[in-house]
Amino acid sequence: MKMRKSIALSLMLLCSMGLVAGCGTKEAPATVAEKYPDKPITLIVPFAPGGASDMVARALGKVAYKHMGQNVIVKNVLGAGGILGWNELVESKDDGYTLGVVDNSALLPTLYETSGYYYPSALDPLVQVIELPDIAVVRSDSPWNSLSELVDYAKQHPHTVKFGHSGLGTGNHLVGEMIAQDAGIALDQVPFKGTSESLAALLGGHIQLMFAIAPRMQEHVKSGTVKVIGVAATKRINDPLYSNVPTFQEQGIDVVFTYWMGIGAHKGMPKEIKAKLLVELEKTVNDPEYIENMKKLGMEVNYLGHEEFFQKWLKESRRLTKVVKDSGIAEKIAEQKK
Repeated sequence: MKMRKSIALSLMLLCSMGLVAGCGTKEAPATVAEKYPDKPITLIVPFAPGGASDMVARALGKVAYKHMGQNVIVKNVLGAGGILGWNELVESKDDGYTLGVVDNSALLPTLYETSGYYYPSALDPLVQVIELPDIAVVRSDSPWNSLSELVDYAKQHPHTVKFGHSGLGTGNHLVGEMIAQDAGIALDQVPFKGTSESLAALLGGHIQLMFAIAPRMQEHVKSGTVKVIGVAATKRINDPLYSNVPTFQEQGIDVVFTYWMGIGAHKGMPKEIKAKLLVELEKTVNDPEYIENMKKLGMEVNYLGHEEFFQKWLKESRRLTKVVKDSGIAEKIAEQKK
């Protein structure tokens, strides 16, 4: 009896050490990493089809198979300004088979206490894919040909200029509040459900100003229905369509806001799988076919590896925390909830 107990205890010990085959079904991390990925990968896009995030994700998916050997399936999870999609990403398994699009706006909900999770630490930013500046847009028949002219008008006529954005606390809302604060003017903000609604309101004369990333306005600029009066970057846009448009800083308004986007995952992915995934993502993002497809969409690939992107993630989180505090946006959102 004692002998059988001794043998049983010895086997249990050996199993716990992984020295006896067949003790369990869980493979060693190295073996799992060697096989990864052996099934399709889901890429969560926390916004509607047709938007910038969706276009980037689908362009990635088209070339990912060449480098990963598996299809990347885009899953649009709409609602609450991206919160539902990012929450699903946080709650997903950390096995490398669920990834998500992450951008500046993923750093904002936690500052307003609306997300339920602290995304800056709950999510792991893997690689940056693109970076695009916000632009200030007015109707083509607007009397202002520059942001500085609009600011001068707003100083003389407080609360007469309304700017549209895609929701309280979003990046485009922040840009308007930052301009008002830096220039010492009173702009009235009008929230919409997205860029398309803001544009419709602008063209209909219900607002006088809106902010968006350049590719979303490309066709409207070409058709002459809108004009761009400023770029929220440290340098002008290379695209000939916008190359003559001065930056906000050139016009005496010290506001910089670029929209960057990358691929993220639930924090805690096994390091062996993460290392392999990072290599595959680098190849995918720098694939000539992907870069060409992005150019056709009016976007320029701006790749950052994991360490650089992670440091940027932390730095932007600190910066946006200060912007939100100084602008009083959090209080406005809390008031709206009441």
